Amino acid sequence: MRWPLPGHRKSDCTDCSYTETHRFTSQKFIMDVKDSNGALLTDGDSVTLIKDLKVKGSSTVLKRGTTVKKIRLTEDPAEVDCRIGGTAMVLRTEFLKKV
Repeated sequence: MRWPLPGHRKSDCTDCSYTETHRFTSQKFIMDVKDSNGALLTDGDSVTLIKDLKVKGSSTVLKRGTTVKKIRLTEDPAEVDCRIGGTAMVLRTEFLKKV
């Protein structure tokens, strides 16, 4: 388990056990997911990588400045699902900037 992340404190949240901004929309529990600059991310957004990232289990490197389109939010506010070059990947939001 990756929690706690640096700067996060425990709270009374029963779902994630750590401080996050939560809201309810249409009887659905939603977490605010933010990029490295604090901009809110939503499903379908385009983002840019702010750092070269090595892909685990591969010799591939994702280069800084690569634009990723149509991201999908996950249950973890620190990760998003996406496709890069036809390969499904999970990226950490701390390495993304909203376009």
